[in-house]
Amino acid sequence: MFSKSAEGETLPATRSEAGGTSHLSADLKITGNISSAGAVEVLGEVRGDIDARALTVGTGGKVTGKIRAEKVEVKGHLDGSASCSEAVLRSSAEAKVQITYDTLVIESGAQVEGKFKYAGGKG
Repeated sequence: MFSKSAEGETLPATRSEAGGTSHLSADLKITGNISSAGAVEVLGEVRGDIDARALTVGTGGKVTGKIRAEKVEVKGHLDGSASCSEAVLRSSAEAKVQITYDTLVIESGAQVEGKFKYAGGKG
């Protein structure tokens, strides 16, 4: 990512040192990959891969793609694959996924179709 200075020269975009949370609002639709040192909350729609410290797919959110994060929490729609330490599929989740995980929680009411592979205990 790049930004323009006042003089018009192209500068590399800066990253937050703390790696905060990026909120993608309900009216936002993104086609493309997302990479973040922090957490990402998707309330809109993302078609692409997401690489972040943590990902939350909100109740109205939809993600289609490959996910790599330490923690993935799904309250909305997820279609694709996820590789994470902790996966939580809330009761409102609708997921068609292939998940590789260390810890997995699926709440009653979640609509889930997919494959699950335990990755923990390898050492």
